[in-house]
Amino acid sequence: MKLIATLLAGAAALSSIPAQADAISDSIKAEMPGLMAIYRDLHANPELSFEEKRSAKIMADAARKAGFEVTENVGKTGVVAVMKNGPGPVVLIRADMDGLPVIEQTGLPYASKVRGVSTAGVESGVMHACGHDTHMTAWIAVARYLAANRKDWSGTLVMVGQPAEELGLGARAMLEDGLYTRFPKPQYTLAFHDTHELPSGVIGVTPGYALANVDSVDITFKGIGGHGSRPHQTKDPIVLASAFVTRVQTLVSRENDPSVPAVVTVGSFHAGAKHNIISDKAELQLTVRSYADDVRARLLSGIKRVAEGEAVVAGLPADLKPTVEVREPYTRSTFNTPDFSKDMLGFFQSRFGPARAREVPASMGGEDFGEFGRADAAGIKSMIFWVGGTPAEKLASEGSNVPGTHSPFFAPEADKVIGTAAEALIAASMRLLPKKQ
Repeated sequence: MKLIATLLAGAAALSSIPAQADAISDSIKAEMPGLMAIYRDLHANPELSFEEKRSAKIMADAARKAGFEVTENVGKTGVVAVMKNGPGPVVLIRADMDGLPVIEQTGLPYASKVRGVSTAGVESGVMHACGHDTHMTAWIAVARYLAANRKDWSGTLVMVGQPAEELGLGARAMLEDGLYTRFPKPQYTLAFHDTHELPSGVIGVTPGYALANVDSVDITFKGIGGHGSRPHQTKDPIVLASAFVTRVQTLVSRENDPSVPAVVTVGSFHAGAKHNIISDKAELQLTVRSYADDVRARLLSGIKRVAEGEAVVAGLPADLKPTVEVREPYTRSTFNTPDFSKDMLGFFQSRFGPARAREVPASMGGEDFGEFGRADAAGIKSMIFWVGGTPAEKLASEGSNVPGTHSPFFAPEADKVIGTAAEALIAASMRLLPKKQ
């Protein structure tokens, strides 16, 4: 989620620029002490993907108390809160709920001490290292305000608490469980994500592709093992796989248009068990990132071609060719409807000022929010936006050294993130759901 360096220009002054003072911002400021209590509780009690029962209950209870019709356990642990408030469009607002298998090292007084077992079967600490606690808290603020001010808007609001974003599976699970058949289908979908790469309280919008296709690829290179002192009697899979690691980078550097983003990263390489034994197997794990579907297809077919080609070069027989497995389902790219997101950016700039709302580059990170927009052939207008959480002076002085999402040290200025995101989502919703005069 790397943003261009020019975002730091004048950063020291940005966090002091107030949002437009009105009923929304005043209400959020008055609610902030209570919202921060909710945030600290959520932060101290994170839950892993598809285990978000406590978090879901907090959101469901808040929405139910505000007057929403609430359904729990949608897509395993998801929450859907619906408020029908007269004629008008349907707007969906999503917040994701899951934490990560990360041992927190922020030193915060409300730091997580929770332990859990990841999908890989590894026991670990659990932490809201991606800021989903800010997402849930802002969601509650939005639900409360819009429910209390029904006289000022008309239409239907669908508030979604989504599980398992970190696995890329939660949005699909909710859709497969009837999100668009059991509940009103939206014309607009909105979400935000906190970021360490923008000053606190600054909004970033990316029209078009905003986040990437994320593929996980497992490759097993086979060989003929033997004694390390007699390599000529073996077919060494480590040498073969090492050649692949170098060669596969040419899919990006020599076969891909330099103006089109693409990433192939080998994140894991396991082979052998002893100094003097040549193994008969090497196992690699790759992450592959792209935006467009044709680029994705070309990268994946190229990975298979290079792997099999290296086996041929090494002189392996056909029955020992490598296996290449692309994990399914993969996280598909998130696409912000261009005209809608540009319009929303202009609206945010008019409300918060141009210093606190700007266009930002796309990220190679993954997010399954895009599934909510992809799920309807008629065309849902969809947008996810960023909200900065790093003090401007810290960002200006430390730059890329600021602890980011998925770091055990990640600790955004939560009140600035929650306040800005809630105000933006409330104002956007009321703009999309105008009261007919």
